[in-house]
Amino acid sequence: MKSTVFILLVAIATCFVTKSVAQSNKFVIKNGFAIGGGITQFDIITDNFETTKGEGWIVGMSATVMPPYKAYGVSYGMQLSENTIGISGYTSLTDLSPRVLEYKIFTAQVAFLCHVKLISDFVTFDVGPMLQYNSDLELKEDAQESYLIKSYNNLTANDITEISNVNFNGAVGFTVGLSHFKVKAQYIYGVTNMLNKLNSNNDLDLSGNDRKFKGNQSMLAFTAMITF
Repeated sequence: MKSTVFILLVAIATCFVTKSVAQSNKFVIKNGFAIGGGITQFDIITDNFETTKGEGWIVGMSATVMPPYKAYGVSYGMQLSENTIGISGYTSLTDLSPRVLEYKIFTAQVAFLCHVKLISDFVTFDVGPMLQYNSDLELKEDAQESYLIKSYNNLTANDITEISNVNFNGAVGFTVGLSHFKVKAQYIYGVTNMLNKLNSNNDLDLSGNDRKFKGNQSMLAFTAMITF
């Protein structure tokens, strides 16, 4: 399924993005296309759970317009990533030995970024909005489904997997490199409540901690890109 989504995104981008040169009276605007991949560090900032940051991978593509005589450029792009996160729990109320419940989550992001030129096109500050579709949380080990979440009496690891699937993010970062090879560091913060869907589940037993669920995505992404 994930490979099918990626192939579809590549096909869409190929249809709409080509390397081109647009003439004006005074200068030439070069439209570029980039593909790349790298690593991520993922977390959910929340007071409901005790979390541990996890690692993952990311691949993406973008189309960029960088006018040579302007202080900024713009780009739009798509990214796919698979990330991991740990949430503290324990086996049962009679065994409170700490356990790290490991989850993974898949994300697909569409971004529109403004690139402020710090040193010509070689170093830019990147900022902009991002729309995200993400999967539910998925336990890496099925044997942990009945484990309990720390700070709750009867909330199991499997109870918290169905989170909000559409979220809005803000992204900031820096891009450094030459014309055909660049590296990018990006921080992606979730503006919307990623755990909000849990608040509508009336079947959850929240004894021990009845506060509303609230969590915001926090992701660091480091990628290398080849540009055309």
